[in-house]
Amino acid sequence: MKKAGILNRHLSGALAELGHGDGVLVCDAGMPIPHGPRVVDLAFRAGVPSFAEVLDGLLAELVVEGATAASEVREANPEAAALLDAHFPALWTVPHEELKSLSAGARLIVRTGEARPYANVLLRCGVFF
Repeated sequence: MKKAGILNRHLSGALAELGHGDGVLVCDAGMPIPHGPRVVDLAFRAGVPSFAEVLDGLLAELVVEGATAASEVREANPEAAALLDAHFPALWTVPHEELKSLSAGARLIVRTGEARPYANVLLRCGVFF
């Protein structure tokens, strides 16, 4: 058994398949899931695992060259906005409806148990060299 990093076999395998420029949507339990991208649903119950926990775990495993979130997060969920700003100083924001459209092009969707609005971010994978 793997002793460190992400233990969920579905998520660990999906991350290993990602390449430069691939999109990963980390989303709350209420985000509509488009057909097409691979989905790893981690939601256990409301709030478990949290958006912050999942995002921190993914950022320990991924190289990210850019991130996009819904502009509505700043007003509707200041805690998530502060978390995103701390991780991504150059965070790009778009209206939520546009983020939902962009999510259809993601290669992977990771659903958290987060139950607060707009706790969603679309990550663009980078390379480690």
